[in-house]
Amino acid sequence: MSKRSTPDATNWAVEYDVEPIRIRDPVAEALAVLDPGDPFVVSYRDVVKTAGHSCPTAAGAFRLTQVALDALYPDSLPVRSNIEVRAGGPKDDAAYGVTANLVAAITGAAESDGFGGLAGGFGGRDNMLSYGVFGDEGVQFAFARTDTDDTVVVTYHVADVPTLGPEGQYLTKIVDGNATAQERDAFANAWHTRVQAVLDDEDLFTIERVDDLPE
Repeated sequence: MSKRSTPDATNWAVEYDVEPIRIRDPVAEALAVLDPGDPFVVSYRDVVKTAGHSCPTAAGAFRLTQVALDALYPDSLPVRSNIEVRAGGPKDDAAYGVTANLVAAITGAAESDGFGGLAGGFGGRDNMLSYGVFGDEGVQFAFARTDTDDTVVVTYHVADVPTLGPEGQYLTKIVDGNATAQERDAFANAWHTRVQAVLDDEDLFTIERVDDLPE
C-alpha cells in the first residue's frame, strides 16, 4: 500500500499560534500506522475538531496537557498507554468532564471502557483516566508516568483568563440569527483573541511535582 497524504480541506476561519503536541503510540507503531519512533502530531486544531468548537476550556485542556507532558518527558517523546490521568473534580462537572474528554483524546488515557490493548494488553489505555476531589484551585489535573511513577499536578487558573468584553453581548444575537456582519466580526475577534490569550499566557498554568496521584 502506497503512502499518500490527504490535505486538510477544512476552510478554517481562524488560525491559532501554538506548538503542537507530539506523542508516540505503541499500537500505531505495531500496526504500521506510524513508523517506529515517529509520533502523532496533535495540533490545537485537532482538539477543536474533537470539542466541536474553540473556547478557553478547549485551549486550557490542550495547554495543561502540553505543560504536563513537557515536564514528564523533558528528553523524550511522551508515550500513550504510559500516561495515567486523574481529574481534580467530578465527571459531571461542566469544566472537568469536558476537559477530561479532551485530555483523553490527546493522551489516550480512558476509563474502563477504553482500549484494552493488543494481544496480552499491549498498548492498553483502559483504566488510565479517573476522577478525584483535589481540585480546590482553578482546574487541576494530575498526570503520572506508569513506567517511572513521575507525577505532576497542573493547575489551570481559569479565574485569570481575560474576560470577553462588551462584544460578548452579540452572542445571543448570533445564536438567534439576528446579528449583523459587523457584530459577528466583532464577537469573533474578541472570542478568538481570548482563546489565543489562553494558548499564549504561561502564567495561567502552574505545575507541581508530587509523589503520587492525589485522591
